[in-house]
Amino acid sequence: MPLITDGDGFEVVQVPERPGKDDVDQHLDHGRLIVAGTDTDLAAVALRLLRKERLGDTIVGYVPTSPRSAVASLWTLPVNVAGALKLAMNGDPDPVPLVRDDVGGVLVGLGVLSPVRGVGYCDADNVLRGQASRIEVTPDPEGGLGLVVRVIHRRLIGSKVKEHRTRAFQLGCLPTTPVLDGRKHPRPVDKWTWYRHTEDLRLVRGL
Repeated sequence: MPLITDGDGFEVVQVPERPGKDDVDQHLDHGRLIVAGTDTDLAAVALRLLRKERLGDTIVGYVPTSPRSAVASLWTLPVNVAGALKLAMNGDPDPVPLVRDDVGGVLVGLGVLSPVRGVGYCDADNVLRGQASRIEVTPDPEGGLGLVVRVIHRRLIGSKVKEHRTRAFQLGCLPTTPVLDGRKHPRPVDKWTWYRHTEDLRLVRGL
């Protein structure tokens, strides 16, 4: 990875995977943060910005270390390190929806529930009653209400996908384990909620 030097005006700090408050909070006064890592790492930093009420005054650049990054795909960010680093250092931020859950976490890329049997609602609309092979939730790349929910039913030939745009998604179900930005939740759950936070993430997307 090309190194950022002192001449670039950035301090380079190595932190563990899924950095916590002791790793992140001391570096929140610089105005622009660049996260080089996974979608899970970016979510951990976004969570600290939310907790410290710094979303509104912090620009976040992202250098994904995986070409399969859901965040990069969602927001059309470069997945080659040189291009992503150039954009993260020099690009302009755009507000993008930040999605929260009801156990204190955030979602910046892709959330997955699979398999699912239960009842799900997008705001007041019933979108699932029974079995689904998979439910995918992302921030809405068009802004809108904030979330895109895809309810997927796999069949012998192809899949049936119903897509919904909403401000919140609620599910009651038989125990299933969410996967959040590539990381498995530590335990199965029988209910889950995702909803749009009142403030957006200021993500660098364009030069």
